[in-house]
Amino acid sequence: MKPNNFILLFISLLLLTAFKVSNGKDHGDKGGNHDHNNNGQKHGNGHKDGKINSCPQLETISRDITWRRVAANPALPAKLLRMHFHDCFVRGCDASILLDSTGGTEAEKEAVPNRSLAGFDVIDEIKAKSEEECPGLVSCADILALAARDAVAFQFPRPLWPVSFGRKDGRVSLASEANASLPSPAANFATLRQQFQSHGLDVVDLVALSGAHTIGLGHCTAFSDRLFNFTGKGDTDPSLDPDYANFLKQKCSNPPSPTTTVEMDPGSSLSFDSHYFEVLFQNKGLFQSDAALLTDPEAARLSRTFQNPGAFFARFAQSMVKMGSIGVLKGEQGEIRKNCHVVN
Repeated sequence: MKPNNFILLFISLLLLTAFKVSNGKDHGDKGGNHDHNNNGQKHGNGHKDGKINSCPQLETISRDITWRRVAANPALPAKLLRMHFHDCFVRGCDASILLDSTGGTEAEKEAVPNRSLAGFDVIDEIKAKSEEECPGLVSCADILALAARDAVAFQFPRPLWPVSFGRKDGRVSLASEANASLPSPAANFATLRQQFQSHGLDVVDLVALSGAHTIGLGHCTAFSDRLFNFTGKGDTDPSLDPDYANFLKQKCSNPPSPTTTVEMDPGSSLSFDSHYFEVLFQNKGLFQSDAALLTDPEAARLSRTFQNPGAFFARFAQSMVKMGSIGVLKGEQGEIRKNCHVVN
């Protein structure tokens, strides 16, 4: 269900007032300082240097390439948004998700949650064009953040959140860290809250960013236990709508095929909207981590609020800005890769 023109106008006004972010102004969380991660980098507080784009052509390059790709593949926004999320939650937004494995070391993209990622070729195309126009100036981390934003923007067609620049690319990528750090689709609310808090993201961010499940597909392997063996006794998760559970059982075999997928937002998986929060209250959240939002009073209240498209879009934009600032590498902490798949 797509927002009508009135809602889009309302959203644009909200975004104009919600952000004072452009031409080098800070766009992080102003509410206070967050803890540092193991590398001494701040979480969720917009990075302080390099916010002015060093390659003026970059945003046009990213938009043109990404929109052309999305026009040909409407599933791409969910894929790029997921890749950006998975990058930022492991070592920060440093494009470590793009690095290939070397020698006997498995990179993040080989981790179990990342094996279904796609869209790497889009990043490569943007990188190749940006190197032609601005050699050595554009990091893969900035390109990934921008491509995710632009892919979602195609539907509207205009960006829903600002992207700052100046991220450096990391030199380390470990599958073991991704397996340990990425939120599980089977996580309960307490676990989700702790994982998000460790990156400087609060409950509002957790709920808003969960709304990204309004687009894309989920693999049966990620939720089959809810259908066939919820408590280890061959039972079904009682929090699932019974008719929806039966529908999913028809789609997913037992044991599940690793290639079978279903819509995360039934009937609306190609439209970025607030429909996810409506189906949540119909007990049709696909993952346990979706249903978990209704087990916490504050998260449930926010989920109800975000059924309003204007409220959801405005807060999702703010949360994406915060997420895009997690663990940003500066100066000599990182590099600008010549090839996004390998360190220099």
